[in-house]
Amino acid sequence: MDKPSLIVAMAAKYGVDPKKFWDTLKATAFRQRNGDAPTDEQMMALLVVANEYNLNPFTKEIYAFPDAQSKGIIPVVGVDGWSRIINSHPQFDGMEFKFSETTIKVKGLANPVFEWIECVMFRKDRNRPTIIREYMDEIYREPFEKNGYVTKGPWQSHPRRMGRHKVIIQTARVALGYTGIYDEDEAERIIDVQARHTSSQPPIEFSAEEPQATLAPPSEKPKIMQDPLESTGSRTSEYC
Repeated sequence: MDKPSLIVAMAAKYGVDPKKFWDTLKATAFRQRNGDAPTDEQMMALLVVANEYNLNPFTKEIYAFPDAQSKGIIPVVGVDGWSRIINSHPQFDGMEFKFSETTIKVKGLANPVFEWIECVMFRKDRNRPTIIREYMDEIYREPFEKNGYVTKGPWQSHPRRMGRHKVIIQTARVALGYTGIYDEDEAERIIDVQARHTSSQPPIEFSAEEPQATLAPPSEKPKIMQDPLESTGSRTSEYC
């Protein structure tokens, strides 16, 4: 018996007709900024990642942004999705957090915030835990201006929670080996960088007229330097 296709298998998993499953995901699992529908190739790439990590795209455990550079996808795993894959790892054995006693000021926050946060993640098959430290001045995302207005986001309303999310994800990557997936904050930063890079590229203009060859002005006739030996008649040949 042939193995069912990924679409059929995932549709059966959620008890949905395969076509309805496909159409619904196309309409909900991609976050498009320009309103364009995702391609079939982008959708299939998302399903492969969702199936690999056993994540539910209907509950936003995983979704995707289109990747302007590769024309593929940026797979985004939500906070609930990261919690699922971490806790479902067979070797995961808990984690702890440590906050710095020193604080720093960052733009957009009225009160100082911790300088760094550490996540200590334990595995059942290792004697030593994995410890990752993230610095707030590196991970914090400042409020941004658009059309003359300052827009605040979750980093301004919940800076400690966002810092905790970031360090959990980085530690899970190192300790549990999760690759090829991003959190929403990372994905949005990637898209913003791509958008700025695209808008900063100067347009290439082509002239309607064919380029004409131009003649350089004639240069002065070069002066020939006279050999001083010839003028004195003292030059002799080395060969007979």
